Amino acid sequence: MILEMKVPSPGESITEVEIAEWLVQDGDYVEKDQAIAEVDSDKATLELPAEASGTITLKAEEGDAVAVGQVVCLIDTSAAKPEGGDQEAPAKEEKAEAAPKQEVKTEPAKETYATGTASPAAKKILAEKGMEASTIVGTGKDGRVTKEDAIKAVPSMGTPTGGSRGTSRSKMSMLRRKVAERLVEAKNTTAMLTTFNEVDMSPIFALRKEHKETFKEKHGVGLGFMSFFTLAVVRALKMYPAVNSMIDGKEMLSYDFCDISIAVSGPKGLMVPVIRNAENLTFRGVEAEVKRLALRARDGQITVDEMTGGTFTISNGGVFGSMLSTPIINPPQSGILGMHNIVERPVAIDGKVEIRPIMYVALSYDHRIIDGRESVGFLVAVKEALENPTELLMDNNVKKALEL
Repeated sequence: MILEMKVPSPGESITEVEIAEWLVQDGDYVEKDQAIAEVDSDKATLELPAEASGTITLKAEEGDAVAVGQVVCLIDTSAAKPEGGDQEAPAKEEKAEAAPKQEVKTEPAKETYATGTASPAAKKILAEKGMEASTIVGTGKDGRVTKEDAIKAVPSMGTPTGGSRGTSRSKMSMLRRKVAERLVEAKNTTAMLTTFNEVDMSPIFALRKEHKETFKEKHGVGLGFMSFFTLAVVRALKMYPAVNSMIDGKEMLSYDFCDISIAVSGPKGLMVPVIRNAENLTFRGVEAEVKRLALRARDGQITVDEMTGGTFTISNGGVFGSMLSTPIINPPQSGILGMHNIVERPVAIDGKVEIRPIMYVALSYDHRIIDGRESVGFLVAVKEALENPTELLMDNNVKKALEL
């Protein structure tokens, strides 16, 4: 029996996917539920499992865009499983041996003229250009460099010679193309503006130094910066609900919950999984969810549903060493907070210069629905919570907040 395998629907509104990579070869025997291909949608990379055991015949090439419901391979379920493991390699070797050898014809090298001699007029012109006659192939008799050759010669501008100057061209994945489209859309359709501030991370450093070992032993996850930033953002969103809103046609749609998107780098590019109802999570809850989503993104297991529906985004460019940036809004959201690297800097504290770990933070926002007062107030609220986490994020009870 020949089974036709069709592309399943990876989610609502997705009508087309791209064959990113076949994990099997034409003619291989596959087991039921074995991953046979990776397919890219405009939101995620998903694995395609075999629907039955048998010999597979591929009907699409890597890089092909195929519609949802289209047949991409056939599985002969009546085929017997080969004994002794992989039977494909010998067959390929036999084919390679059977292929007739092709005689390679070589053409004699074309005769080239000698270089290095120039007419007096050509020498003068080349001297003015700072060029040597030996670098020019002359068109005169016996390769002599003529005046015309010298006039036409372009002086070297330090272009490297002798090294590799190759180029390569590869097709962008569907996910990468969709990310590019969304970024351009955000730049072209929103009134995006960015405001900046700086955060003294000393209080968080002190809390992590004192409690991170106990926190990890008890909860199995580290006490990172994302939990502090996420809960600081949740607090600020409650204070400034306009930032937790988006434009829907001629209406402003606001949310009473906080679904925080976190930008992470995956094997297929930028992915933005969502922490649902972050307002209900503790430090342990946020850290556990960040770890879970980051691992799924890294392993290519993230689903479309896990990356859909965020109301605000946090992007941490600091893990790559970024000092400062202007993050681009993740549409249709209206705000994104950019975290950056933490650097010891001299700051004025009570009239004295002290060295403190400082992080620059940036809030990009859609000025169509968020005014300067809300945007600046939001970022100041985030700064205040991060510089005074014990009072503003932990209700003056560190052990209870960290569930120690």
